[in-house]
Amino acid sequence: MKIIAVIPAYNEGTRVGNVVSEVAKYVEKIIVVDDGSTDDTAQIAKKAGAIVLTHIENCGAGAATMTGIDAARMLGAEVVVTLDADEQHSSDDIPALLKPITDKKADMVFANRFGRRNNIPLIRRVFNGLGNIITFAATGKWVSDSQCGFKVFGPKAVSQVDLRMSGYEFCTEIVRESAQHRWRTAEIPAKVLYSEYTLAKGQSFANGVRTALKILLRSFLR
Repeated sequence: MKIIAVIPAYNEGTRVGNVVSEVAKYVEKIIVVDDGSTDDTAQIAKKAGAIVLTHIENCGAGAATMTGIDAARMLGAEVVVTLDADEQHSSDDIPALLKPITDKKADMVFANRFGRRNNIPLIRRVFNGLGNIITFAATGKWVSDSQCGFKVFGPKAVSQVDLRMSGYEFCTEIVRESAQHRWRTAEIPAKVLYSEYTLAKGQSFANGVRTALKILLRSFLR
């Protein structure tokens, strides 16, 4: 199957090149969506071998992910791997996440950072736990690590996914898509590599509340 990686990136010039180089070991093509960066993210990603698409302004992680998925479909992707550009995820976990897809046992695979002995700060555990609860309330489907950007879409999911939410709430929207389309899903334990840099990039409490309200409002309006 033709496997393409989609990496949304915003001001990740210091890290995106390494991510592209590592991911290239496991996929056929890599699409980096430069989401209105003001640094050299686009140039570094292109130099590392990625196809680079650029948003003129910062549109959000959800919008960047959907731009990448649309482009991957145009390039004939049967499987799409999404992951972050900040070196938080280990590309070495890609084969394990791909296996339920290639074995035709799942249409969508979620990485689970809590399924391994990862050193996850308490505040992150709390925020992700709340995200899981909100996601379950909005979708009726429980996912152990619903807010993780590391996912694999199989052929059915690639053809059907249609994200409308531009911010971080898109992770919950993906869970809702999986429930509505009755995708078979799997969860695979994955490594997470936190640093001062990645922790500083996380959502603030206020942004987390706004994201939760958007999710719940959208679920009631559908």
